[in-house]
Amino acid sequence: MYLNCHSFHSLRYGTIPLTELISQAVSCGVKAMALTDINTVTGIYDFIRACYKVNIKPLVGMEFRSQHQFRYIGLAKNAEGLGEMNRFLTEHNFSGEPLPLLAPEFESVFVIYTLENAPVTLRENEFIGIRPDEVLRLLTSEHKNKMSKMVVLQSVTFSNKREFNLHKILRAIDTNIILSKLTEADYCRTSEKMLSLESLLPYYESYPEIITNTQQIIDSCNFEYEFKTPRNKKFYTENRQTDIAKLTELALEGLIWRYGENHDVAKKRVEKELKVIDELEFSGYFLITWDIVQESNRRGFMHIGRGSGANSIIAYCLGITDICPIELDLYFERFLNLNRKSPPDFDIDWSWKERNTILEYIFKKYGKDHVAFCGTNVEFKHRSIFREVGKVFGLPKEELDMLAKNPMALHETNSIVKLVQEYSLMMNKYPNQRSMHACGIIISEEPITNYTPLEMPPKGFPIVLFDMHIAEEIGFEKFDILSQRGIGHIDDSVKLIEKNRGIKVDIRNTSISKDEAVCNIHLAQGRTIGCFYIESPAMRGLLRRLNCDNYKILVAASSIIRPGVAQSGMMKEYIFRHNNPDQFQYFHEVFKEHLGETYGIMVYQEDVIKIAQHYGGLPAPDGDILRRAMSGKGRSMEALQKVKDNFFACCAQKGHPEELSQEIYRQIESFAGFSFCKAHSASYAVESYQSLYLKINYPVEFMTAVINNQGGFYRTEVYVHEARMSGGTILNPCVNKSEYQTTVYGTDIYLGFMHLQSLESKTAHLIESDREKNGDFLSLEDFINRIPIGIESMKILIFIDAFRFTGKTKNQLLVVASLLLNNFKPENRSLMLMQEPVKEYKLPTLERSLYEDAFDEIELLSFPVSCTVFDLLQTKYRGDIMAKDLVLYHKKQVRMLAYLIARKQVPTKKGNMYFGTWIDHEGSYFDTAHFPDSLAEYPFQGGGCYLLLGNVEVDYHFPTITIIKMAKMPFIPDPRYMDAKDQYKTQQLIKEDVSPTHREPYPQGHEINLPRHRMRFQKT
Repeated sequence: MYLNCHSFHSLRYGTIPLTELISQAVSCGVKAMALTDINTVTGIYDFIRACYKVNIKPLVGMEFRSQHQFRYIGLAKNAEGLGEMNRFLTEHNFSGEPLPLLAPEFESVFVIYTLENAPVTLRENEFIGIRPDEVLRLLTSEHKNKMSKMVVLQSVTFSNKREFNLHKILRAIDTNIILSKLTEADYCRTSEKMLSLESLLPYYESYPEIITNTQQIIDSCNFEYEFKTPRNKKFYTENRQTDIAKLTELALEGLIWRYGENHDVAKKRVEKELKVIDELEFSGYFLITWDIVQESNRRGFMHIGRGSGANSIIAYCLGITDICPIELDLYFERFLNLNRKSPPDFDIDWSWKERNTILEYIFKKYGKDHVAFCGTNVEFKHRSIFREVGKVFGLPKEELDMLAKNPMALHETNSIVKLVQEYSLMMNKYPNQRSMHACGIIISEEPITNYTPLEMPPKGFPIVLFDMHIAEEIGFEKFDILSQRGIGHIDDSVKLIEKNRGIKVDIRNTSISKDEAVCNIHLAQGRTIGCFYIESPAMRGLLRRLNCDNYKILVAASSIIRPGVAQSGMMKEYIFRHNNPDQFQYFHEVFKEHLGETYGIMVYQEDVIKIAQHYGGLPAPDGDILRRAMSGKGRSMEALQKVKDNFFACCAQKGHPEELSQEIYRQIESFAGFSFCKAHSASYAVESYQSLYLKINYPVEFMTAVINNQGGFYRTEVYVHEARMSGGTILNPCVNKSEYQTTVYGTDIYLGFMHLQSLESKTAHLIESDREKNGDFLSLEDFINRIPIGIESMKILIFIDAFRFTGKTKNQLLVVASLLLNNFKPENRSLMLMQEPVKEYKLPTLERSLYEDAFDEIELLSFPVSCTVFDLLQTKYRGDIMAKDLVLYHKKQVRMLAYLIARKQVPTKKGNMYFGTWIDHEGSYFDTAHFPDSLAEYPFQGGGCYLLLGNVEVDYHFPTITIIKMAKMPFIPDPRYMDAKDQYKTQQLIKEDVSPTHREPYPQGHEINLPRHRMRFQKT
């Protein structure tokens, strides 16, 4: 009898999670119910599955609303009906037109109006919903003669009084008003909750026809969904046979390209993979991915295929990935096997500048009706909920800030704040709004609107109304089309090198950057600022601890740096064993043979498969089931128990002692959920090496490319510093040399106008385009004549010294600009300046110091260019030692003067601590550790230079200073200001990079619990 139930997927309206909604239905004896969330089908697939489990017949549909106003309810008779509703809503979502008052002529949809908005004439499939409190109105109602078109309408929106209050809060958030301003039209009726059938049906006992009509609708709605049926585009060519033939042809061509004519191992692996791909009918999936990559190659774009897809030699031969799975002993079963009916995604990265071009190709090639992005549910979460709810209760901004920025323990204890906390906690993790998945694209065989309406977010690509998890459950495998700045660094570097030096670098040839001696030296020393994935302080420290001087160690480093692996203690243990290979024993010969590369530690997800296969004797596909089950990905406890039992049975059959097998299984269980895909690490390592190769061989162009792609881990200033340290001469923006982005001429690097924080981008682009059209600017007057610009923007350009080519000082230029532009009318620009000769003004000589220029630069760029920050300090002291000598001072106390680059907050069992990254007077980097007791007395005080006192600890080649004391050092007074109170404010503009960490403290060495010696009963 329930034809209109809302879950919390009715955004900012419903309050009931799906599982609770169905649980309520079971307790109320409901045998059939409809999920009709407002303008969405997000929850229907989870709803159908959950209903089947408790023997409730699921009906699916939508409640259509326009600008918060109820229109009608639609219930799908079958799959065709759902498609009709989806297409109807999609059309209005795209056009922005309000939904009509009357439903369209659906063929396979029942439509239910309310008594208030029912049309005079109803079609055959249209009905009027009668609420329990409206039954008495039927005695005198003009609708009495429409009894045959009436059905029970007991809407469900909330569960109890508290949830009704929560519903009102959600409505206030949605309409952006405070609670007291809500009207009855803004929220649901107080009766919209689920009742037992014994409580509901008596309302209609005088009108049995209403109950009969309702039951007939329930009986007529038979929406069924086959979850195991693949929904992706089935074939790239005409059919399965031609697909596998095409894939085989391409694979064999690629086999020769990658391995030459006679490589038996590679050939056998290609044949093995082709057989599995064909059996699982995934040829089309591979071919579509290949087609996308081919389009990228045709356009000259650089792409990087990564993720578990790199475990496939077919992907390698097709050019989807650049990782040789034979070289790295990568298991295809980690990507695809006969026990794993749905493949993981291919993750393919492009430069952020080129990704949209690839997306446009996909939408055009495969059809707008068949391509869409996955959606995501943006949830109410973290402390921002307090701000949202507090606003509804009318709290002022100051209190909202206090609620949002502080933990609950520090909140006020008044009654309003308690209500804010109570309802905020209730709605924590509730869906808040829909958004676009960052990269996941669906390419469907049937029109996507058969399964969901589509929405068009501002980015211009349609999205489905469910997320990637539901997409996978209902038969869609997404294609991940990603973008990252690391590829932009590489791609732009290659273009700059050709433009600046006339050298063409074939960076796609990965062999050029895998084993170069100079690259390996820089890698081992952690000299990797600007390089993808290996530039963070933590990664550079790891590289130094490992003395990482080759590709395979870098692959391991790319994995163990991941939070999960480090959290498990495997990073710490790997560092120990790498540096002390004679201080541990392999736990078993299988560990030595198959995990020798990682010293017997399960660093990668593939390692779980290896141990399960080579120690336990399980087939590789079963090893992957074990890995997936333990990492909580898509396997039931029953499946895990079955594989576990099989593991121990196989171990016993192979004659392994039970105690040894138990310990090995414990290790698998401990680490499977934390481990990282080796193919993914290898893909990262290749890109890291490509970046490093360019940084070492073409440093000026590479660092310019990093700056233009807006950096990576650090702020722009750090990359400008690195460019200077790499041999570049850093120059301020110039109207005759600079472009919007930073440019390079030989070794001269002109900062781009984009870095002038107060200059409009429109003006910056106009300067560049006018100069290309009309040549260099001849004077300040010529510039003003050609570029429509106000006095404030002119001052920015003058203060940054963009007119230094004129030979006039900044003060002289300011006088001229003021004379020309004050009281100047833009419409008279050409008349006044083109028809009159330029006047020569006798200008006073006003000297400016180097320090004034530096302070100008800090205001406009946030960092100085004319000198270093050290030159602006009041003290001439530069520290007792420099960073390059720290390794010589193990266990000694040192005093250093340094400039703060970045700090990272990390949790410890004694409270939060920080790791700091600094540069010394010579420009070299070093790191510090700040424990809670030191921070309590000597906290960080923002960006700038500090005097540091601490003890040096050298941990496997990597020195860190544990700080005892520190003090921020003052700049000289800003000479541009006469008033003493203004002379130190510019220093506050100096920045720092601050990053928090939300994780549990890493384990100590004794907590890792990984034996370093064989068990006693084993043979040595």
